[in-house]
Amino acid sequence: QVQLVESGGGSVQAGGSLRLSCAASGRTFSSYVMGWFCQAPGKEREFVAIITRGGGSTYYADSVKGRFTISRDNAKNMVYLQMNSLKPEDTAVYYCAAGGRLTYSKNAYNYWGQGTQVTVSS
Repeated sequence: QVQLVESGGGSVQAGGSLRLSCAASGRTFSSYVMGWFCQAPGKEREFVAIITRGGGSTYYADSVKGRFTISRDNAKNMVYLQMNSLKPEDTAVYYCAAGGRLTYSKNAYNYWGQGTQVTVSS
C-alpha cells in the first residue's frame, strides 16, 4: 500500500509556472506507475501525465504536451509535475496517483492523494 501527499499548488497568472510535488510513503514506490490527473469544477477527473516505474518513459495529454513535464525520484519516493506556460484552462485540482498498469485510465489507479489546487488567472 502507498499513501500520497501532494503539494505545490497555488495561484499564478497566465504564462507562469508551478511545480507540483507528490510524496509517497511505503517501500514499494518504484513498483508503481505514477500519474497526475486533474479535475476542474463540473468536469470529470482526467489524465494529465504518467511516468513508468523506472522513469524512462513519459506520456502526456495533448493539452499539456510541451508545457508540462513529469518526473520521479525513486530514491526519495517523489514524483513531480513541472507546469510551464500555464493557461486559465489549466485551473483544476491536481491529483497524484499510483497504479500497477501503464494506462491513461483513472480507474486503473489504486491510490490517490488528496489533491492540490492550481488556479491560473488571465
